[in-house]
Amino acid sequence: MRRSPLIRRLMATTLPVALVLGSAGTTAVAEPMYARNMSTYGLAGGIDTPTAETLPDGTLGATVSWSDYGRRSSVVFQALPRLTTVLRYSRVRGIPEADNDSITDRSLDLRYQVLDEQGWRPAIAVGLQDFLGTGVYSGEYIVATKSVTPTVRVSAGLGWGVLAGKPRIISVDDNGGTLNADEWFRGGAKPFASVNWQVNDRLNLVAEYSNNDYLAKYSDGAVYQQGEEPGSNVNLGAYYRFGQNYEVGLYTIGGQTFGAQFSLLLNPRQAAFPSGLEKAPAPVRPRPSPQADPDGWSGVWAQDPTAQPAIQTALGDAMADEGQILESMALSSSRAEVRLRNRRFISQAEAIGRTARLMTRALPPSVETFVITSTADGVPTSSVTVRRSDIERLENTEAGQIANASTLTDAPASAPGLVRSEGVYPRFRWSIKPYLSLGIFSANDGVTYEAGAQARASYEIVPGLVLTGALRQRAFGNIERRGPTIDGNRVSYDEYLADPSLETTPEGVPRVRSDTRMYSGNTDPVIPELTLAYFAKPTPTVYTRVTAGLLERAFGGVSTEVLWKPVGSPLALGAEINHVRKRDFDQLFDFRDYEVTMGHVSAYYEFPQGFTAQLDVGKYLAGDKGATFSVSREFANGWRIGAYATKTDLSAEEFGEGSFDKGVTLSIPLGWATGQASRERVNANLRSLSRDGGAQLNVSDRLHERVRESHSVELYEGWGRFWR
Repeated sequence: MRRSPLIRRLMATTLPVALVLGSAGTTAVAEPMYARNMSTYGLAGGIDTPTAETLPDGTLGATVSWSDYGRRSSVVFQALPRLTTVLRYSRVRGIPEADNDSITDRSLDLRYQVLDEQGWRPAIAVGLQDFLGTGVYSGEYIVATKSVTPTVRVSAGLGWGVLAGKPRIISVDDNGGTLNADEWFRGGAKPFASVNWQVNDRLNLVAEYSNNDYLAKYSDGAVYQQGEEPGSNVNLGAYYRFGQNYEVGLYTIGGQTFGAQFSLLLNPRQAAFPSGLEKAPAPVRPRPSPQADPDGWSGVWAQDPTAQPAIQTALGDAMADEGQILESMALSSSRAEVRLRNRRFISQAEAIGRTARLMTRALPPSVETFVITSTADGVPTSSVTVRRSDIERLENTEAGQIANASTLTDAPASAPGLVRSEGVYPRFRWSIKPYLSLGIFSANDGVTYEAGAQARASYEIVPGLVLTGALRQRAFGNIERRGPTIDGNRVSYDEYLADPSLETTPEGVPRVRSDTRMYSGNTDPVIPELTLAYFAKPTPTVYTRVTAGLLERAFGGVSTEVLWKPVGSPLALGAEINHVRKRDFDQLFDFRDYEVTMGHVSAYYEFPQGFTAQLDVGKYLAGDKGATFSVSREFANGWRIGAYATKTDLSAEEFGEGSFDKGVTLSIPLGWATGQASRERVNANLRSLSRDGGAQLNVSDRLHERVRESHSVELYEGWGRFWR
């Protein structure tokens, strides 16, 4: 099929302009056109139609909308100032599946704002809707948005697919995940439009013209009406915002069907306590004049055998008050090296800066060279060398000046003269905390949850050798123990145990993740993890890890890893080999029959603005072979948001619904919400399905994540906190 003149013009003009403007997005002088409300599809828009608006860079949000057409649960992320992404999980009514009168549908959207509003020129965006799902909501669009008055915005555009009332034909054999690019911007376009009136700072009223008739057409000739047929093309809605983060809306589709929605928007740059609530650091202490302390300046103190133990004890106590551990120290008359373990601050630069201040207060005046070596799991990862006189001179200047005056180098595994601090090893730590597990993407079950208590302990025997364990007890929840869903029917826990053949899919794939509910809902105590790990550094740029035991709730065995990561390089290379066996469903010490040797080689690259890309190539838990590509973005305050996709040699039919593994990862520092300095994080992996293809082992403390925070890219991204 030949491309229409409109599409040829779009590709010839709009896309090159998008690339040019995207690269220069940080120099735009126009005020960004931010969304006034979220659409039912979970991104900035009208009600059912899109607009050219964006969200503030880095915004993460969630929208749930309900109507007679079904329920849509969406997660939106403003990945770049102009690029918006949406992952959506929907329960679509009117399309029968098994014994239900509805289907579940997963979809992914992308929108790129080609031009922002400036003067007479409207903002213009190009979007792909549901371009990786089964196609129930599939459509593409070009849309322009213009502020007519300070309170009124008008949007108009051309839509294809469902946006033109021409739904794509869905293959009855389609499991989703197919990139049907040959259908994009094809099949005839129709116009859509919307008007948004900002009544006040909280209330917005929206009217729109939409062509969506809520039909689904399948390749076997079946046509299904989702809910009631819209009575007209006009939709109306009202949206009310509470503060900066919450929005509720009521709307009507065609004047006959009514719906409601709720949205939550979070921006990493808008913390509840932007400056934090941690106590201020100790100020730099200027050295006295040589006349006031001649022995301190001459270095004669270094001949006293009691000097270093006393200094090391005093410095270690001061660092402990800051939440740091002085693991070891080497001290001479002119140079001091401290090996630092950061236990409190999400930014390693803040831990280094506070340690440097304390060194000016604890060390004799003759010590001019400070070497602050960061460690992770007992292994040194990097060394920052700075002159004491520069710290004294630059304390009240911007952090960039002390960065220019410092030198970052690879840290050797050991150094001459290092003396280990007393009481650091062996070290026992424990905690008892509540836990909460949530499932938000289950269309059949709604929101699932489980809460209880978890005891966790670690015993650091010597540097690099750590014994870790956890014990968890469920208190309440609605997550039930059961087998996987097979041919639309849920298999009970007892049925799954009684029939070993069910532990392999009908296509012959071992069930390594699709039976994950067999590990959930256990009312007896469980052991999610019990491991002995050894970390080492055979060369200044090579790190190793060996972990053995109950590695995760579903697998136990041995995991080995090696990583090459120079301190000044954005590139890292690694390899991992694991031999594991499937644990029994009671999560204690018994195992099942399935075992596998799997692993991968990895390449990591850290880009500016907090972006990290990772490529893993190898063998997965189910024995399939392929590759995983992931990209994440980390903000200066520690927020991390990413996405990943895995494609292996399993066919779409062997993989099952979804065709390949994909998801969104989220990691929020606890200190962002509480204002208290903490390295604790809340982590989530948002995926709509637990399938067996492309399944990775969930082992703790993989090397790249542990090492990179004190290396050049990550360290300097957070260097602004050096003087915090």
